[in-house]
Amino acid sequence: KKMEVLAHNAQWFEDHSPLMPEHKKENVVGVSYKTVVVAGEAGDASPSTPIGVNLPNANWIRAAHGSKSVSLGNIIEAYNNAGSSDRLKEFVNDEEELELAEKYGKLGGKIHTALHEVIGHASGKLNPGVGETKETLKNYASTLEEGRADLVGLYYIMDPKLQELRLTDDYRKLAMAEYDGYIRNGLLTQLVRLELGSNVEEAHMRNRQWVSAWVFEKGKKDNVIEKINRDGKTYYNINDYDKLRTLFGELLRETQRMKSEGDYEAAKALVENYGVKVDQEIHKEVLDRNKAFKSAPYSGFVNPVLVPETDEAGEITAIKVTQPGSFEEQMLYYSEKYGFLPVKN
Repeated sequence: KKMEVLAHNAQWFEDHSPLMPEHKKENVVGVSYKTVVVAGEAGDASPSTPIGVNLPNANWIRAAHGSKSVSLGNIIEAYNNAGSSDRLKEFVNDEEELELAEKYGKLGGKIHTALHEVIGHASGKLNPGVGETKETLKNYASTLEEGRADLVGLYYIMDPKLQELRLTDDYRKLAMAEYDGYIRNGLLTQLVRLELGSNVEEAHMRNRQWVSAWVFEKGKKDNVIEKINRDGKTYYNINDYDKLRTLFGELLRETQRMKSEGDYEAAKALVENYGVKVDQEIHKEVLDRNKAFKSAPYSGFVNPVLVPETDEAGEITAIKVTQPGSFEEQMLYYSEKYGFLPVKN
């Protein structure tokens, strides 16, 4: 309920964004936001699920009729409570970063997700005559769009407007926690999901890396983000959060230009230069440091089984909710029950 205020202020965010004037929507229409509690999921949303859904994908429908964002509230809550605090302590640079993460990390994640879904995907417009992004940017369309929406969230999470809207008691500390976590994840901790020697392939992982790597490189001259090696371990420390926000704004402006103009070559260069290759020494180090923790790099969910109860006439009178004994039991049941389905698109 709290986050719906973002949808009501969508035009304010569009008007105050760092986009080129010609890429801003003059009239943001039909932006809605809801949080739902999910009883169960299937298809490509199970057993590993997204935390939110934003529709439609077609930009012309968005421009004419708006967009809808749905956050999966209990899924976000489960992810927030499933992480290891010991792993966090291993990769933060200092006590201040740890304290910010513990106090503002969960709320920062929720607000960034809401900004990403509600404001991010709904923002900006294509130039006249430019085709749909999936046609112009091709295989880079997905990661560019996810990164663009992330950048909207990163830019606005450090805006006093959030405090004015009563979404936080301290927008700066909230933003600092989210900036710390985003850079830490984009340059270090998400690498636990990859085997040594692999490139980054998944769209969201790519966008977190190219956003983080780009601002790290562009901020080197002013030491905006410092790479620290201590006792053979790598850490990243943000020295200037305001300059980092400015860099996020610059990259947002440029990614929107690529989308608005359909600039395939620029999108390709951004993703390939910053989002695909992995520093093998750091990757090995991260994997070695991660061996101390038991939690898996990906999360899977156990879906409740909804069993109908019927009367003598065959009418459903109640739904009994049962729980599989384990994740393994669930997956074996799916295999046995639904394994006959053909594997084809």
